[in-house]
Amino acid sequence: MYKGNSSRVLPVVIVLIVIAIAVAALVSIGRVIFSGGSPADSSQVDTSRESLLNTASDHNVRMTVRGPIVADEDFRSYRVTINATSRSLVTYSGYLDETIGSKRLNNNNRAYEQFVHALDKANLVKGTPYNDERDDTRGICATGRVYEFEVRDSDGAVKRLWTSTCRGSKGTFVGSVEQVSNLFLEQIPDNDELLDKIDL
Repeated sequence: MYKGNSSRVLPVVIVLIVIAIAVAALVSIGRVIFSGGSPADSSQVDTSRESLLNTASDHNVRMTVRGPIVADEDFRSYRVTINATSRSLVTYSGYLDETIGSKRLNNNNRAYEQFVHALDKANLVKGTPYNDERDDTRGICATGRVYEFEVRDSDGAVKRLWTSTCRGSKGTFVGSVEQVSNLFLEQIPDNDELLDKIDL
């Protein structure tokens, strides 16, 4: 009789173990799906911050500002690019980025180091980029301005965040637009000589 009971209990124990393993696996999969991705997502912020603070010659930061969506003849935008050896402001006309004016200045490593640390303290890379069609800024904020902030290396953009002046298009940038855009523009003395001509 004892032998018969043990032969009935063993299959039940095996079934319970299999069910427990299956439940644990489902819980793990559910955590990955509902947390928005894998643990690698959190390292993205660390990598972009490290890249921001890297003062090597192949690293730079860039701000692009686009005006309202109007006729090609009236459309205006500008871009500020800063790295350890140079600073530039370029203004554009039309959607094909025809250069209206530009100003290029030298830079040095110590100045760039101070600048990128100021951007870091202003939360330049704090936001999380979209990984879908929401990251497409075409047509966004047709009556206002769109701001794009990029941390770049020799391979292109390490991180790109954007926002706009339109209430319904907040984008991915979470810092103060006024603070960060002023930090960029202050790198170009007399920037108003170029910006006044495009009247954004």
